[in-house]
Amino acid sequence: MSAARFASVADYLGALDGVKAGTIGAMLDFVLVEFPELAAKIAWNLPTIQRDGKYVAGIAAYQRHLTFAPFSPQIMADFSGRLGEYTCFKNCFQIAVDWRMDRDLLRDLVWARLAELDKCKG
Repeated sequence: MSAARFASVADYLGALDGVKAGTIGAMLDFVLVEFPELAAKIAWNLPTIQRDGKYVAGIAAYQRHLTFAPFSPQIMADFSGRLGEYTCFKNCFQIAVDWRMDRDLLRDLVWARLAELDKCKG
């Protein structure tokens, strides 16, 4: 049996339990309000935040945690001091399924990724 394929972020959220869907939905809503030039789309069968086809961040749900990925090992390294309470990997970090959103951290991670993408353009 193959895994479900999601056609939209709404489909992805609809397949999750209420707590996970609520946390991811709140994160996506926050980012899209703060950065109206961004869009939430499905890529690699997961919700991603994109600007002009470039990946800014990704969010995924797992059995016992969620992950947030700024798609940049450099940003993960730059934010290591602020991510100390989380389980971190090269490209992402884990958060609780009922994460009380750290809006400043989320906003700063997105700003940093957008700045990195802008630097790559020039």
